[in-house]
Amino acid sequence: MGYRRYVALGDSTTEGLEDRYPDGAYRGWADRLAELLAPLEPDFRYANLAVRGKCAHQIRADQLDAAIALRPDLASILAGLNDVLRRTVDIDRIAGEIDAMARGLREAGADLIVVTLPDPVRVNPLARIAARHVVALNERIRAIAAAHQGFVIDLEAHPVASDPRLWHVDRLHGNPEGHRRIAAAAAEQLGLPGADHSWAEGFPPADAVRRHQRVIAHAVWAHVYLRPWLMRRLRGRSSGDGRMAKRPQLEAL
Repeated sequence: MGYRRYVALGDSTTEGLEDRYPDGAYRGWADRLAELLAPLEPDFRYANLAVRGKCAHQIRADQLDAAIALRPDLASILAGLNDVLRRTVDIDRIAGEIDAMARGLREAGADLIVVTLPDPVRVNPLARIAARHVVALNERIRAIAAAHQGFVIDLEAHPVASDPRLWHVDRLHGNPEGHRRIAAAAAEQLGLPGADHSWAEGFPPADAVRRHQRVIAHAVWAHVYLRPWLMRRLRGRSSGDGRMAKRPQLEAL
């Protein structure tokens, strides 16, 4: 028996950046999971409430009640990355927001998927300042999943999740293969037909990158991606300001 109503909550990763459909719209791991669920239930419907740039408290405030109103029998939460990239980080507060969402969705009758954050340092060495916060938050996310009998996609526990070959050049979002693997991990947790653990397999060793090539890559990334991100932070703005969820209602695929 499959799920009939899947609702995804979260930020840019769940919205689907940087995994695109041929028409340019964002796809992402939640869409990919919905595509795996749809054939198992003729009445399957899917909603995606995620909006890029949102912190955990914003996801709870903007998405939780809307999600519960859709009466999902499956829901997913991926939150916390935008929080741990801030100058001040309160792990207790972030975990409290995620726990409140998990509790609300479980009390509404939904099975629950929660996702840990991968180690950011292999993707972007400049993220070392956030690494300890990621580890601490992931410990809390695992505990939340256990307390609410949810499924956990533990990206931190699998080194391949931090392989740069699964990440977009912005060093913040997964590329299409990265999103595919998160969806495959969810399918394995849910026990979907044909799902297995192959999503966690690593890549062949990468060719060594010369130092000057790394320096050039860092400089290009800093100019194209880091600078605009910092400017938004200084101005108190977010990439999600004024944006609406891409799929606010339950719809057939």
